[in-house]
Amino acid sequence: MHVGVLTGGGDCPGLNAVIRAVTKSLINDCGARVTGIERGFLGLIERRVVALDRRAVSGILHQGGTILGAHNKADPFAWFGAGGADVSGAVMDYVRELGLDALVAIGGDGTMSIAHRFQQLGLPVVGVPKTIDNDLMHTERTFGFDSAVAVVAEALARLETTARSHGRVMIVETMGRYAGWIALEGGLAGGADVILLPEIPYDLEAVATLCRKREAAQGFTLICVAEGARPVGGAMTVAAHMADSPDPIRLGGVGNVLREQLQPHLQGEVRSTLLGHVQRGGTPTPYDRVLATRFGCHAAAMVARGEFGRMVVLRGDGCDSVPLAEVAGRTRTVPLGHPLLKAARSLGISLGETRA
Repeated sequence: MHVGVLTGGGDCPGLNAVIRAVTKSLINDCGARVTGIERGFLGLIERRVVALDRRAVSGILHQGGTILGAHNKADPFAWFGAGGADVSGAVMDYVRELGLDALVAIGGDGTMSIAHRFQQLGLPVVGVPKTIDNDLMHTERTFGFDSAVAVVAEALARLETTARSHGRVMIVETMGRYAGWIALEGGLAGGADVILLPEIPYDLEAVATLCRKREAAQGFTLICVAEGARPVGGAMTVAAHMADSPDPIRLGGVGNVLREQLQPHLQGEVRSTLLGHVQRGGTPTPYDRVLATRFGCHAAAMVARGEFGRMVVLRGDGCDSVPLAEVAGRTRTVPLGHPLLKAARSLGISLGETRA
């Protein structure tokens, strides 16, 4: 058996742990030959691969990033390097030339969409869910999310000291695209007083009112805002448009927008911090290392059983799988009835909701 492994989309803590688990499991349990594809689907387009064996994946469990590299624009079905042409046929020729019996694709919704299309072309694929945004359908957790939440929580804890010292409102803007999972859990873990999510448009006056009350009582306020948050009746803040990307809209800058909106309503200074790619980098948390390892071992077992066209998911305490078609192109947002939202309200945290 000859199995290819690639890491598509953006980098993420825990990718190397999956590569390690997939490779070791396939070698130990199946005697398989494993080939790493460099920089996601770009490696299949540009014919860049590397052999993976026990030595190649030794000592990478705790490392951030990916030893195979990643690329978030390399869609073979609309390859910007060829003027947007469909080069999937050439990719399939290369797959046959390599003699690949299966592909393990590690990535987010974009990667799963591409993987699903290759499955339809006859390439047996198993998907592994990766995104710090935690927004893939049908899985309770994606690896990388816990590490991102830890970064947000630490940032809020650090900013609280300067907020308290100077009597400021400190805003932390998180990643997450159209889902508020990072801001929600990071904000709760970091002791935020206001948490603003894409799922709940915020009322500026409600946020300003809470800040004024805290200005008079505690003297400072911590706000955690997701990059996709927007005011009632307003639009999300777009940082850039990327025509050559599968995800052409880049969100970002809502923290500064909120700072400008709030400052006229308050006496103290309002500051904003954009965490950006800090949330993607560095060593994965122990939880993410274990989750990534579980996903990798389960993916290898699926390959051995011939369970293709499916993605590994976490359900309760165990791993399961769902068809790629049910994941491709879909986003899992925070349900409005989620228990963490109820907990936040019970703690007196403002979600920017209009007061009755």
